[in-house]
Amino acid sequence: MHILSYASRIASLASRPRLARWRSNAVKLQDEEFKKIVKKARNTDFGRKHDFENIKGYDSFISRVPVRNYEDFKPYIDRIMKGEKDLLWPGLPKYMAMTSGTTSGIKYIPITADSLPNHINSARYALLMYIGATGNSRFVNGKYIFLSATPKLDESGPIPCGRLSGIAHRNVPKFLHSRRLPLYETNCIPNWEEKLDKIIEETVNEKMTLISGIPPWIQMYFEKLLEHTGKRNILEIFPHFSLLVHGGVNFQPYEQRMFKLIGKEIDTLETFPASEGFIAFQDRFPSEGLLLIPDSGIFFEFIPAESYGEQDPPRIPLSRVELDVNYVLLINSNAGLWGYNIGDTVKFVSVNPYRLVVTGRISQFTSAFGEHIIEEEADFAIGNAAEMTGAVVSEFTLAPLVDNPDGKPRHQWFVEFEKVPPDAGLFADRVDNLLREKNSYYSHLVDGRIIDKAEIISVPEGTFKRYMKSAGKLGGQNKVPHLSNDRKIAEWIFANI
Repeated sequence: MHILSYASRIASLASRPRLARWRSNAVKLQDEEFKKIVKKARNTDFGRKHDFENIKGYDSFISRVPVRNYEDFKPYIDRIMKGEKDLLWPGLPKYMAMTSGTTSGIKYIPITADSLPNHINSARYALLMYIGATGNSRFVNGKYIFLSATPKLDESGPIPCGRLSGIAHRNVPKFLHSRRLPLYETNCIPNWEEKLDKIIEETVNEKMTLISGIPPWIQMYFEKLLEHTGKRNILEIFPHFSLLVHGGVNFQPYEQRMFKLIGKEIDTLETFPASEGFIAFQDRFPSEGLLLIPDSGIFFEFIPAESYGEQDPPRIPLSRVELDVNYVLLINSNAGLWGYNIGDTVKFVSVNPYRLVVTGRISQFTSAFGEHIIEEEADFAIGNAAEMTGAVVSEFTLAPLVDNPDGKPRHQWFVEFEKVPPDAGLFADRVDNLLREKNSYYSHLVDGRIIDKAEIISVPEGTFKRYMKSAGKLGGQNKVPHLSNDRKIAEWIFANI
């Protein structure tokens, strides 16, 4: 056995006690994290203004600390960016992670010396847990690719700023640098298509064993590889490729197409990383749900999604969550984020241990008629309809058609097929029925003839790639919005395709 493979198995055995604690004592570990972070932040500007000194428990915490989004924190961030210390967390952040915002443009999320291990170690634990659960340690002997945004940091101010991938690039163990692709200079290429061509050039003749990224961009990488080489599938190019690590979007709509490109089903490892913190990862194979990380400097809170937006929405800690309820996820962390809404919605599929699925973004839903469809429901409908009808879906987006000149309002699904369904009408019926199965509000609207059944509009290959390029969001961690309450993407498609 290769020495790296042997060492990874030993490290996997050593990590088992911590995994056991996550599974059996998550609530206790969360209580300990809560006390630690509140105590350490009590003498910060935020801690003094919110009376952290007299916080005795969770109820007194939520009475002092309101729910916040990025815009609420921005005055603090602006002061930190000028070099002011001890505002949200003791000292200055070690980095600022740049991420896309909806109303604020670029967002700057603090990463402190205390919070950095959450990002680095959680990824390491995810791989070690995978090795322990499956026995597959062969992938550590090859080369790994992480499709990400540029690792280049802006160091002109008092705090280095850049994408989380760039920050992680500087902090991964040195022995991995020789195995990690693409090269730093390649990763810094700003144009995604030019960068992808260079990545293919660097990787096509390597022993690639692990490939990681968000599904739509992994899919594009695979498609370009096959076009470049003329091979039938990815395993003909990378015969040792054995682990696909993914996160950021629901894998289900991409799964069928992805395995077809690869040549067969291989092991996948799902993770839930964010600029604000590494939240959870898959710990069983196969598994529904990701295991929450309860002791990594983050105290989690949850708001029922249906109550979000109310003046004083109910907030609960991990100990009070219920199964199959859609929650808005809040974090309080050793990065200095307090009552912070990261924008994701989650649902617990197990509470012993605590495993969750990401159901979408609180800002991304379709509710033009009061149906409030979330991403999980749309992904379920389109993914299963494809499987049932023999279609293969590459990408899609859903938009409401409120003013329909040809009849009643309806939903329009713009779908890019890799394999068109033999019966388009049957596919549309399947999508509609599956969505009705998941969303009773939508079902009632259709039954009551308030809206018509869904319309499926097939769009040409490359449509969504062209749209993302036009929006300046091609590549990196950017994702095609699957849901919206407006018709911006729909209008772009009609105008340009």
